[in-house]
Amino acid sequence: MPGLLRGVARTAVVAGTATAVSNRVSRRQAGRWAQQEPAAAPAPAAPPPAAAAPAAPTMEEKLDQLKDLATLKDQGVLTEEEFAAQKARILGS
Repeated sequence: MPGLLRGVARTAVVAGTATAVSNRVSRRQAGRWAQQEPAAAPAPAAPPPAAAAPAAPTMEEKLDQLKDLATLKDQGVLTEEEFAAQKARILGS
């Protein structure tokens, strides 16, 4: 039993030392990174211009999309419900 306790005590000391060293290294790295951030961070630039709103699809584009959907439905890729939902989405936009 004394040998077992000695082994457990040695393991506890090694684990405690490893934890202390690991924490110290982490704190030191965090300090270095904190010092580097202000120098490396560029000055804030002007916000990017707002993106233009996408153009509404023309009737011809809508018809092409509906033809593609019909083809997918005929091939069995889309169910009748999926086809109806997509058709409503296209015609609603």
